[in-house]
Amino acid sequence: MESAISSVAVPVSAGFIPRRWARGPHAQTVAASFLPRPKLLPAPEARLFRVETDAQVLCHCHWQPLRQERFTLLLVHGLEGSSESQYIVGTSYKAWQQGWNVVRMNVRNCGGTEKLCPTLYTSGLSGDVRAVATALIEQDGLGAIGLAGFSMGGNQVLKCAGEWGASAPPQVRAVAAVSPACDLSASVDRLHQPRNRIYEIWFLHSLFRSFRRKAQLFPGQFDVELLRQVHSMRQFDDVITARYMGFAGADDYYARASAVRFLESIAIPALVIHSCDDPFVVLRPETEAKLAANPKTTYLRCQHGGHCAFLAAADGYDGRWAERQIVEFMAGAIA
Repeated sequence: MESAISSVAVPVSAGFIPRRWARGPHAQTVAASFLPRPKLLPAPEARLFRVETDAQVLCHCHWQPLRQERFTLLLVHGLEGSSESQYIVGTSYKAWQQGWNVVRMNVRNCGGTEKLCPTLYTSGLSGDVRAVATALIEQDGLGAIGLAGFSMGGNQVLKCAGEWGASAPPQVRAVAAVSPACDLSASVDRLHQPRNRIYEIWFLHSLFRSFRRKAQLFPGQFDVELLRQVHSMRQFDDVITARYMGFAGADDYYARASAVRFLESIAIPALVIHSCDDPFVVLRPETEAKLAANPKTTYLRCQHGGHCAFLAAADGYDGRWAERQIVEFMAGAIA
């Protein structure tokens, strides 16, 4: 089976054309993160969802009138992001304009929510996504929902769909992932390369700050002195994430948390968008072949786009190409 999958050819999609002045991967990634965007969404309802006995996550919900009759898009951000990340807010507004409900989820500990649980978070917390989706179905009576994630959130969404397999709730109509970190080990190694070191430093700075806040909130539970041993993302995951989240080490964490093991089991319509020039998220050829071989998965492999960027010319819309692809894909799934 593996040899058959790995022989699948994965073409490059011609759908995305980068904005003229942002053709390189770093230009795409940085510009998409820092270009100002108007916040046009109405004020949300802040709501807590219990995802484990001692853990809650904060979501920002935007409800249309008669919410049970509308499609709902649940959005999950990337590493050290939040419900306020630009790509989350931008996609939310596009979905809102379609007349859909939107739920912007903060991964546990993110968005200033460290006090809501006694644990850290990992890239593999698909169970939290599943818990929120299940609550929306069972508590709110929503009849049609979609899940979409970016980077780490993309990994969680795809892992969730693969774990469901053919048993996904019928209300879950489709999933989508942009720049999903499905191959965590390979991506962490790419992040550590000299040309990408600036990104690694940024992530580490943010993770260190979050870990110190966590230690202040839960005295005696977390040892901030361990940070002295950390100079890379792999070391952070080996020394901190693995220790406090029940893994034998970084390699064990990456193997168990990566969605790649579950891609073949996805049984609902799935959209995956990835750029070949992503500075630090890698999809190995075997992973790309699995995506291409699954008849339920639409895999858009672009030559350019950077990381969670895909900044095209503003031709009749804001040029956020991947965000528009998500909305169009979801609209097709519920048509």
